[in-house]
Amino acid sequence: MHITAWVLGFILFVAAMMMQKQRKAKPAKIIHMILRLVYLFILYTGGVLVWEYIQNSGMPILAEAITKGIAGIWIIAAMERILVKLSNGERTKGVWIEFWIALVIVLVLGFVRLPMGIQF
Repeated sequence: MHITAWVLGFILFVAAMMMQKQRKAKPAKIIHMILRLVYLFILYTGGVLVWEYIQNSGMPILAEAITKGIAGIWIIAAMERILVKLSNGERTKGVWIEFWIALVIVLVLGFVRLPMGIQF
């Protein structure tokens, strides 16, 4: 469910950005509001995963899970800031850099390091 939630969030994020760039403010605002609801679902499912790590894991894995959670919140904040800055006509280069750094951290921890990720 968590992966489905953040994939949906990313799709809505891209759609809202495209609407902003096409100067379609009303559809962009609607998509942005739906995206904010998806953020809540992402946070909920991520919290459930962290809770499972708390219940079933040792301290090193728990620290990585908490770091991944913080980086995930950082991604959501960056996505929100990008959309707000786009709607205000401000530059977004610095926020994009933050977004990509946080995304790499989340993907590495989520798919490579943590036990519920991809097993090689």
